[in-house]
Amino acid sequence: MATDAMAGRNTTAPSTGSSHRWLVLVVVSIAQLMVVLDATVVNIALPSAQADLGFGDGQRQWIVTAYALAFGSLLLLGGRVGDIVGRKRTFLIALVAFAAASALGGAAPSFGVLVAARAIQGVAGAMLAPAALGTLVATFTDPRERGKAFGVFGTVAVGGGAVGLILGGILTEYLDWRWCMYVNVLIAAIAFVGALVYMSELKPPVRPRVDLVGTALAAAGLFGLVFGFSQAELKSWGSPVTITSLIAGGVLLIVFVVVERIVKHPLLPLRVVADRSRGMAFAAVGIAGLAMFGLFLFLTYYLQVVKGMSPVMSGLAFLPMIGCVIISSNTANIVTLPRFGPRIVITVGMVLGFVGLAYLSRLDVDSSYASGVLPALIVMGLAMGMVMAPSMNTATAGVQPQDAGVAAALVSTMQQVGGSIGTAVLSTIAASATSNYAQAHHSGSPFAASTHGYTVVFLTSALIFAGGSVLAAVFFPSKARLTAMRESVAAPSPAIRLETELLDEVGAAG
Repeated sequence: MATDAMAGRNTTAPSTGSSHRWLVLVVVSIAQLMVVLDATVVNIALPSAQADLGFGDGQRQWIVTAYALAFGSLLLLGGRVGDIVGRKRTFLIALVAFAAASALGGAAPSFGVLVAARAIQGVAGAMLAPAALGTLVATFTDPRERGKAFGVFGTVAVGGGAVGLILGGILTEYLDWRWCMYVNVLIAAIAFVGALVYMSELKPPVRPRVDLVGTALAAAGLFGLVFGFSQAELKSWGSPVTITSLIAGGVLLIVFVVVERIVKHPLLPLRVVADRSRGMAFAAVGIAGLAMFGLFLFLTYYLQVVKGMSPVMSGLAFLPMIGCVIISSNTANIVTLPRFGPRIVITVGMVLGFVGLAYLSRLDVDSSYASGVLPALIVMGLAMGMVMAPSMNTATAGVQPQDAGVAAALVSTMQQVGGSIGTAVLSTIAASATSNYAQAHHSGSPFAASTHGYTVVFLTSALIFAGGSVLAAVFFPSKARLTAMRESVAAPSPAIRLETELLDEVGAAG
């Protein structure tokens, strides 16, 4: 009877108890694909949308920024909402909201409506992404099955951006820019039906409470950072708006950490990030996000502006990278991570990232795709698979069920903030390098200055990966430590043990 009572209270099923767990993986991967590709698919459609709706160049960045601000600032809250009300319910509601916002954006008659739709998409995405990853964490607890699941999910998390470039180019060129929004309705509908049929309502045995102060501080702090970096790209690093936003965001996040140390029910329990393994894994996700956004953005510029490729062809140029990500993500999580641990696997991935981006830094105006770009894309695909999927796996290993949602949210937060920082910092570096080159070479090729700016960005990103490889080698634990983290999930917290003892007593008395 006590066992039955516990079964009724704790609905977090292990992977071996979920007969539809692989179909659940498909469902959450589809949702993650929609969230990730939406960050790049709209970029391809921006010129067409601008011509159709008649807004200026100064307004164009808000189509991207509105989504990034809402998504980045609300991710931690989204993760906790899933922990409180249930991840399946949160997942379904967020899918409906994302689809509705996408339909609104596709039908937008004006710039203001399109920006509002993008902001709503960001809010829905902030609820959806943690619910998807949190469901994956709770569904797959067997180490080998977990490795396979995170291999697939990591492939989607990295490859989704490149898929967005391809899909955006095809939809814009052969249909209309509005289909870059409408396509989300179809994707969300498929994921909704799958979730309704195959997902179980996974709730932690101890329901956390809402930390209102921490929520406000985290949302405002992340908003300040993302907004500040977006303004740095649009205006300058010395702009009063940029400086104020970045300082305010940093101060608010420091206050957030202080508050989380003293409140009874923190939004982000510091035990989630205090562990050296998970802390480094979160950092690795941020570094990978920075490099991924930088690679997609500036290599796309090079292929289209310098080499004259169409949006469709430049998107298709990334296919070899996606193929290598698929191979690398699954091999890393299934074979090498269990055998060697995160220190070796992720460090090697960072080194490969350095090699791939350093190779790209050799590009010039006359470089061909086959010899100048393709080898680097292959290496970068292998690198991103070895960094992103194992980092996601390690970042969520060992967390208690009641913290799975917020740990998943922090993974998405690091990827989003890393991308925001990368876009702003690397754009500034590219603009400065391009301007300096143009001033020093007045009679050079009109594309030489742009190419120089891109190569400086690639070299900078390579050096960031080199620094990441050193950090990974120093701070990541051994294979034995990761095993201990995974085993700790099975050891319930004192609160859960007390609840179990009480239920056992009730069962014995009954």
